[in-house]
Amino acid sequence: MEKQLKQFLKFLETDKRVSNNTLQSYKRDLKQYEQYLAEKDIKYNKVKESDLKEYLNYLTEQNKKPSTISRTIASIRAFYQYEVKNKKNIEDPTEKIQSPKIEKRTPCILTSEEVELLLEQPKDIDLKGIRDKAMLEFAYATGMRVSEIISLNVENVNLAGGTVFCNSGNKKRIIPLGKMCLDALKEYIEEARDILVKTEKEKSLFVNLNGRRLTRQGFWKIIKYYQEQANITKDITPHTLRHSFATHLLQNGADLKSIQMMLGHSDISSTQVYMQFQNGGINDIYKKAHPRA
Repeated sequence: MEKQLKQFLKFLETDKRVSNNTLQSYKRDLKQYEQYLAEKDIKYNKVKESDLKEYLNYLTEQNKKPSTISRTIASIRAFYQYEVKNKKNIEDPTEKIQSPKIEKRTPCILTSEEVELLLEQPKDIDLKGIRDKAMLEFAYATGMRVSEIISLNVENVNLAGGTVFCNSGNKKRIIPLGKMCLDALKEYIEEARDILVKTEKEKSLFVNLNGRRLTRQGFWKIIKYYQEQANITKDITPHTLRHSFATHLLQNGADLKSIQMMLGHSDISSTQVYMQFQNGGINDIYKKAHPRA
């Protein structure tokens, strides 16, 4: 299975052009599956539906979340569909397998006041403060995923045009940048980044204090630090700013299709989750606009 797995992952990377984050998820899920089959001495091309159900039961016994199991099923299914398409002597054991029901969690959203309080925390009095201010302003201004933000290079930002080009797998998009974000970003690039980086070869937009590309963990720690500084009790993650970005746009009149494009959602149903936070605004609009309200 090792050879087939390498071919499949190569297909995802070069043909499907999935993001690195997605690619790593597939790799983790399928490597774990491969290890399980090896321990049970089952050949991947001889797996039956009953074998696969036993594997899913094993994951449940390992206290894996329904969302993790659902993602694992999707990874295994994609692998077998690829194999079936390229070979005639293999059957897809996932054909009748159902994914577990996943309870949809309400996204954590910050109010406009909380966002402002959070963004006020970094002080542009030193290199770290200038960088952190630019990062937080950028995350809220664009709604980009943390994996997309940390993978950006300086060349992806057009300060003159006020836009950023997000090249994330097959979700390429151009996102506008607001004035406050542009001001913070310009200050960071012109006054801090060049001092932080140690070599001209470093192309990353956001770097750590050692001058290398910032990591997901680094970004997460920065968010947590300023959450504590702002005394905000909500559990804020980089994704919280993405949720808040979408919700505040919707509450202020942006249409779902535009928000979908900026977020890089393939399916608008993923964007519609933010509709639940619009009720207050809709009621106000109705009362003002309807002749018999």
